[in-house]
Amino acid sequence: MDKRVLRADWLLLLTAVIWGTAFVAQRAGMAYVGAFTFNGIRFALGMLVLLPLAMWGPAEYKPGTDPGRKMRATPSQALWGGGLAGLMLFSGASLQQLGLVYTTAGKAGFITGLYVIIVPIMGLFWGLKSGKGGWLGAGLAVVGLYLLSVTRGLSIAPGDLLVLLGAFFWAGHVLVVGWLSPKVNRMRLACAQYAVCSGLSLIVAGLAETMILENILRAAVPILYGGIASVGIAYTLQVVAQKYAPPAHAAIILSLESVFAAVAGWLILGEIMSVRGIIGAGLMLAGMLTAQLWS
Repeated sequence: MDKRVLRADWLLLLTAVIWGTAFVAQRAGMAYVGAFTFNGIRFALGMLVLLPLAMWGPAEYKPGTDPGRKMRATPSQALWGGGLAGLMLFSGASLQQLGLVYTTAGKAGFITGLYVIIVPIMGLFWGLKSGKGGWLGAGLAVVGLYLLSVTRGLSIAPGDLLVLLGAFFWAGHVLVVGWLSPKVNRMRLACAQYAVCSGLSLIVAGLAETMILENILRAAVPILYGGIASVGIAYTLQVVAQKYAPPAHAAIILSLESVFAAVAGWLILGEIMSVRGIIGAGLMLAGMLTAQLWS
């Protein structure tokens, strides 16, 4: 195997580990601060980590060599697109963070991962057809979600429902960024959407939560990990690694995020998943991989 591909695969694995364990940090931080306060600060930190790369990093397009230069977004498209991406990010992150108050980090990781199934389904409204693998993956994921989250009384826990609703916004975010990222500088797009998400979160936090400096300092470690590691470092690693990693490798490795979330929840928070839940999580992971790899 090419050394660059192997190195990229290891970077993607590190990205999946960081994102998976970040669910534990998000849940731990909620013991001291509100959901919107946590997100507002962590996305601001993530933006600050990426800002030097966005402002002074190497250009993604060299003058005269950009084959898609005629397809670049206009300033107004970039502005509205970045704002819409930030709004989707704010909605998904807020619902996920609120859901973590009532559910485990492991379950939240698997349910959030359903966005890889929701993306091709939502894409039908944009004329994007989904293959057999997408529908088979969706079926496996639905059965897995039922076993993981739905009780025998046919009710779903409030936390799981919030995280599931958030997955739809994560899927919308993927579609918006997928349309916009080839047309603008990706690092600047990331900083713009993080700034929008942080600003909206802090506005809601100021209106609905009590922001106390002492509590923020108590939650400093989860906030720093969620902001600097999960948002800033992991995003940069993903961008660097996917330059060389084949899409199939990226799909498999990044899907392990949900597994690392469950393992971290078990090791750090003492979360326990029932046999029914483990089977459901396995089916959901199989559905994610099927949808990504059997296009």
